[in-house]
Amino acid sequence: MPSYDLIAILGPTASGKTPFAAALAYTFDAEIISADSRQLYRGMDLGTGKDLEDYTVNGKQIPFHLIDIADPGYKYNVFEYQRDFLVAYKDIRSRGKFPVLCGGTGMYIESVLKGYKLPPVPANPQIRKQLEGKTLSELTGILGTYKTLHNTTDTDTAKRAIRAIEIEAYYATHEAEEKEFPLIKSLIIGLDIDRELRREKISRRLKQRLADGMVEEVKGLLEKGVPAADLMYYGLEYKFLTLYVTGQIGYDEMYNRLEIAIHQFAKRQMTWFRGMERRGFKIHWINAAIPTEEKIRKVESLTGSKIELRIYRSEIPQ
Repeated sequence: MPSYDLIAILGPTASGKTPFAAALAYTFDAEIISADSRQLYRGMDLGTGKDLEDYTVNGKQIPFHLIDIADPGYKYNVFEYQRDFLVAYKDIRSRGKFPVLCGGTGMYIESVLKGYKLPPVPANPQIRKQLEGKTLSELTGILGTYKTLHNTTDTDTAKRAIRAIEIEAYYATHEAEEKEFPLIKSLIIGLDIDRELRREKISRRLKQRLADGMVEEVKGLLEKGVPAADLMYYGLEYKFLTLYVTGQIGYDEMYNRLEIAIHQFAKRQMTWFRGMERRGFKIHWINAAIPTEEKIRKVESLTGSKIELRIYRSEIPQ
């Protein structure tokens, strides 16, 4: 694949990104770099949908990077992601392997494909004190006064909104540092999943992960000393399960609100990816429902090279 430095696989939650990326990596003898803002935390497995078994294809373990690299409670950011991505990317290329970027966190994906020059943003105790005690609605209004919102998910919780305001305030008063970031020529593949199928898969996965012990996972994190507010900072599963485990809402309310929130999150992901197209990114959309081998053939046609399917007979689960 001389024309590309990287293949990026993106799509909304439940579109089958990981199994497809793993199949592609198996076929290309490649390694995967995760672009998921929550799967990088240790011990947060079911709630983030790590599904590590997807990285084993036909008995071969596909190497992956940027998963389980931080402790729960830590506030990892885009600047750190760029730094850690480059370390993994250069390591993979230095060993003669090909990198496949896979994930659904649009800001992370765009930051490395476009080569954002982002300075590290330190904590601002003064801003945090000023915003302390404000409602989520008030914080959302303050965040909206800035020209560019840091992320559409930043208004999930008050803590996230305060951090987003802190970041925007920093960018408003500091010029971006000129940090060297390589231009990475990337083939971007998007998995396009039918809305109703996506909703069905989200609901099915939620039920399965609850049955597999997602409530117990959150209880365990709290018992290990991770503050409830820090868990809620991560949103979605960790927000609503923490509210349930700490007795603030009942099980049925937790389930219903969480299911709705995940569906809304998937819509926001697609909004981000469509926005990337408007910002000049060429995304080659592939129907998520077609067989994996057919998806791989489509990638072959886009790379302009014939890839040998190495005894690739069993269909990878979608």
